[in-house]
Amino acid sequence: MREILAHVTFRGTIRERSVEPYLRVLRALRERRRIRGVLLDISSGGGEAIASTDFYLGVKRLDAAKPVIASIGAMGASGAYMAALGARRIFAYPESAVGSIGVIFPHIAVRDLLRRLGISVELLHLGVHKDAYQGYRPLTEEERAKLEAVARQTYDTFVALVARERKRPIEEIRALATGEFWTGARALELGLVDALGDRDAAIEELARITGVPVRKTVRVAPPRAFVERLLSGGAGAFAGALSSRIQDSIEDALFESGSSGLWR
Repeated sequence: MREILAHVTFRGTIRERSVEPYLRVLRALRERRRIRGVLLDISSGGGEAIASTDFYLGVKRLDAAKPVIASIGAMGASGAYMAALGARRIFAYPESAVGSIGVIFPHIAVRDLLRRLGISVELLHLGVHKDAYQGYRPLTEEERAKLEAVARQTYDTFVALVARERKRPIEEIRALATGEFWTGARALELGLVDALGDRDAAIEELARITGVPVRKTVRVAPPRAFVERLLSGGAGAFAGALSSRIQDSIEDALFESGSSGLWR
């Protein structure tokens, strides 16, 4: 049986929709005996809290079966850093943005703006707080306190996970969990990553651990969606690429400016 290494690349915002295909890939790699080790090549600013947790668990379960080395590209922040924590070792470039350990729940209230524009919105709801997080009105003090309690619980879970995976006292990690990020070089000094180096250095480390030569590395990716395959080739390829760019831009804008739900 020819033994090989797998190279899995993830880019973009971590959302349930974007992560689910990768979870299937990670499960398949776990079951393939000929795959002796996996490089997780990740560059992302994070994303949804639940999707980030799922990503981390998928990597962690794969690493329990065979070695996984994470290589952080331009950014391994928040949920992306959480996903990398599931790997056996974490590499980063000296200039990578690493960390951003924290939780955010964006809430944008547009009621006053809509009123200035002459737009009237009526929300029919049952349940006194059902309209609280629809992005229409400001939160009440009670609602803000409840939301902060939920965010605090998610934050504490994140901090505890980092402390456990990095084998550090939880209070040390809590002091670093300010939501800011560091360069890869500084993250190494802080104990948040294991080594500095590019993807080639990470795959060489994986080869050393597994005994499988670097040249026996194959790239593995989720199957393309039906619509993307349908559009591939000629003008369709251009249209598909443009559609993908527009979709990515919209998702990134929502991630930056805020949408309902907890984000890491």
